[in-house]
Amino acid sequence: MCSPEEEALLRLEEVFSSTLARINSLVLQPLLTPPTPQGRECLRLLQQLHKSSQQLWEVTEESLHSLRRRLCHQDSVGLESLLLLCGADRVLRIHVEYIEAYTSCVVVQAFQKAAKKRSEYWRGQRKALRQLLSGVSSEASVGTTLVQALRQPLAHHVQQYVLLLLSLGDTVGEVGSREVGRPGPPHLFGNLESFMRQALDQATATQALWHTLSSRLRDVLCTPARRLLQDSQHIPVTVTPLRAERVLLFDDALVLLQGHSVHTFDLKLVWVDPGQDGCTFDLLTPEEELSFCSKDPQGRMVWQWKVTQAVCQALRGKKDFPMLGAGLEPPEPPTCRCLAYTFRAEGRLCQATYEGEWCRGRPHGKGTLKWPDGRNHVGNFCQGLEHGFGILLVPQASEDKFDCYKCHWWEGSMCGYGICEYSTDEVYKGYFQAGLRHGFGVLESPPQAPQPCKYTGHWERGQKSGYGIEEDGDRGERYIGMWQADQRHGPGVMVTQAGVCYQGTFQADKMVGPGILLSEDDSLYEGTFTRDLTLVGKGKVTFPNGFTLEGSFGSGPGGGLHTQGVLDTAALPPEPSGTRKRQLGVGAFPAESRWQGVYGPFRDFVSAGCPGDLQEALLGFHVQNSRELRKSQEYLCCERTQPEDRAGRMEDVLDELLQHREPRALRQCLRKALSNSLHPLGKLLRRLMLTFQATYAGIGANKHLQALAQEEVKQHAQELWAAYRGLLQVALQRKGQAPEEDEDTETRDVQVHGLVLPLILPSFYSELFTLYLLLHETEDGLYSQGIAHLSLFPDTKLLEFLDVQKHLWPLKDLTLTTNQRLSLVRDKCFLSATECLQKIITTVDPREKLEVLERTYGEIEATVSRVLGQEHKLPMASLLPLLIYVVSRARIQHLGAEIHLIRDMMDPIHTGGLYDFLLTALESCYEHIQKEDMRLHRFPGRGDSRRPW
Repeated sequence: MCSPEEEALLRLEEVFSSTLARINSLVLQPLLTPPTPQGRECLRLLQQLHKSSQQLWEVTEESLHSLRRRLCHQDSVGLESLLLLCGADRVLRIHVEYIEAYTSCVVVQAFQKAAKKRSEYWRGQRKALRQLLSGVSSEASVGTTLVQALRQPLAHHVQQYVLLLLSLGDTVGEVGSREVGRPGPPHLFGNLESFMRQALDQATATQALWHTLSSRLRDVLCTPARRLLQDSQHIPVTVTPLRAERVLLFDDALVLLQGHSVHTFDLKLVWVDPGQDGCTFDLLTPEEELSFCSKDPQGRMVWQWKVTQAVCQALRGKKDFPMLGAGLEPPEPPTCRCLAYTFRAEGRLCQATYEGEWCRGRPHGKGTLKWPDGRNHVGNFCQGLEHGFGILLVPQASEDKFDCYKCHWWEGSMCGYGICEYSTDEVYKGYFQAGLRHGFGVLESPPQAPQPCKYTGHWERGQKSGYGIEEDGDRGERYIGMWQADQRHGPGVMVTQAGVCYQGTFQADKMVGPGILLSEDDSLYEGTFTRDLTLVGKGKVTFPNGFTLEGSFGSGPGGGLHTQGVLDTAALPPEPSGTRKRQLGVGAFPAESRWQGVYGPFRDFVSAGCPGDLQEALLGFHVQNSRELRKSQEYLCCERTQPEDRAGRMEDVLDELLQHREPRALRQCLRKALSNSLHPLGKLLRRLMLTFQATYAGIGANKHLQALAQEEVKQHAQELWAAYRGLLQVALQRKGQAPEEDEDTETRDVQVHGLVLPLILPSFYSELFTLYLLLHETEDGLYSQGIAHLSLFPDTKLLEFLDVQKHLWPLKDLTLTTNQRLSLVRDKCFLSATECLQKIITTVDPREKLEVLERTYGEIEATVSRVLGQEHKLPMASLLPLLIYVVSRARIQHLGAEIHLIRDMMDPIHTGGLYDFLLTALESCYEHIQKEDMRLHRFPGRGDSRRPW
């Protein structure tokens, strides 16, 4: 059996549905007349109200239907089927939408404005309107009557809802409490009643406010959705530094009025900061810091509470329900927010729009900054400034052309490592400081440029300064030396594509004073030059055949060379070893000072304790390099390791160093680190490889630079060992362990030459060995001729020719076929030693090459011992001919380059030991094979009876 409350609820819904229908036909429909140009906004608001009223009527009809079903089918339909109980949220939402649409009309006096257009019609409808209302004076204006007609029935209806739902008592409570923690329908509709009362009060106060403002201010500030929350005319407050005459707090903005000036602050970008005393608090905004001061603590508390509440609501995008909340203290707004804002104040950010993360009124975190001129910065910010990794696009005058800076930033300017791609198609990869190129960097123009050029070296305040290499692709020249203010200045070496080399002192981009010139055929000029590198003044020329010409030089007629001096033809041709000593740059550029811009950032990284957030800025990073990506937003994304991943990997790097400190484990650990492009040591090695290739590859592959390259590789090995030691000390410090003691020079040299140098040599081997090949090309040519002639000898004839004692000949090792004679066998004797020696070219490690040589010597002795049937140690007189035989049969190309590279790069601890002895013996073999009697000896034919053996 249905309760009386349910029947009363049914009657209530029927009356309200009927009232809504009458309001729709009597009030809302006539209000929707064609608007004047000035009344379009009112019409839009009234149309929204009409739509909300229709939805309210429809949900009321649904509620009626559910009540009638309950009355007709009491046994089968439970109380929970009532729409007011099962669909309370939806009913509530539709009521709230109607209230918001209605109050928006109240704020802008839409009803009064609409009533004026058809005043005679509305005067005729007064009696019908008053039938809908109670307590409305007959003297009230039409506008006031319309306001009451659209408000009073709803207020009465909601009030009755609350009373009837409360009277249903426990039954309603059971239905509403099936979801834990969810308020029941009586509580929800009680909140609705409170919300409606507050919304109407705010709308009325906001409408009254507009009458107190000038028409100009009203046009600026008045919007239908805006609500006044607090006015300084009611609770006085002063604001500094703007000295506002009046302060208005709306639900979306804080407004300060100064005469005719209006300062508006978006509440989403307002941070409340409690003051130092009881009457003051501060507001932080993107461009202003405002201090609010009230006459008493109570006034300050009201303002601070309401501003905080308004900020919370603005960030949530909706009003509280009920608006004032349940407690006295509103929830604290989040300190970090993600919003967009356009700066207005003069300065570098004027008219720029920032969209991203904020903290306490400043861009802080990830964000995008866009200027009206097209500049676009995407990256990390800290306290309002670009800080951390970021990408800046700067458009140029040309269409679809712009500069792109992918760099690390520090307090608003580029600082640290970056990659910049310019609209000219030039690319710079290197370091910055205060927004300028500073430190090590590479600037390269594309090959198709009119004047292709590449500079690899040091920069200072945006200019080339210090040691650097510039390659001019158009002129086919490479300059290696010192720079100052973008000009060659100081000692330098010029290498041309034709093989001509100059060394001297440069000033203002030109060579001045004495210098030397080395040509491809080893001609040497020592004297003075003009600024365009033409011989002038006193000088001396030494020709390859030893002749010298000493005197005065100058330009002859027709642009030729004119000279007057003494030609000396008595000198003998210089020894090849003397020509090889003509090395350029040695002494002029100390190896330890050449690449400080590469070593320096790594040292800074270690000195700072290897922090993860500085790893990219100091050690560099990898990014996309395709210029085609510029045409899409995708270009703003970089293929970079995320900071948290980098930090984690750095911890792993340091832990691994601690775990692998024993010699064998350390070698494997360093090998792994140097081969990893993301490891700090691997990054440093790749940067050094880049500088080495820029110096000695291509045009720089000149034999007169071999000594310069050799000492550079050794210096890199020292620096990499120092880098490892620095990382190890940081790892020990992080674990709270005592640091290792400083190494003495001898201990350091043992580790550098015995451990690091063999590990890094493969990275530089290609360019370095090419220089050795060029330097020893003449010797290797003579050696190749000797090998070619000796290869014509059969084994027995060659052994006899080399004066190898016959009892040492391994003839019993030879297996002959029926058609073979012993005197015709070739490449069979000492075969194991020959094959062993051939392995010397399969490795680049000097120590491993020496070990190959040692095993070759062992194979020769083993063969001899087997021939003699007993253990036998070969004296030098017997070893040398046998070793010459093995070398001639191994036919190793460029043996001279191999020997000299081993000699220069081997560990000094082997000097004077077995390896030194074996290498000296190999050098003797190499020199013997070059001798003229080896190269000119003609192998006798069958009919030749003149046999020297």
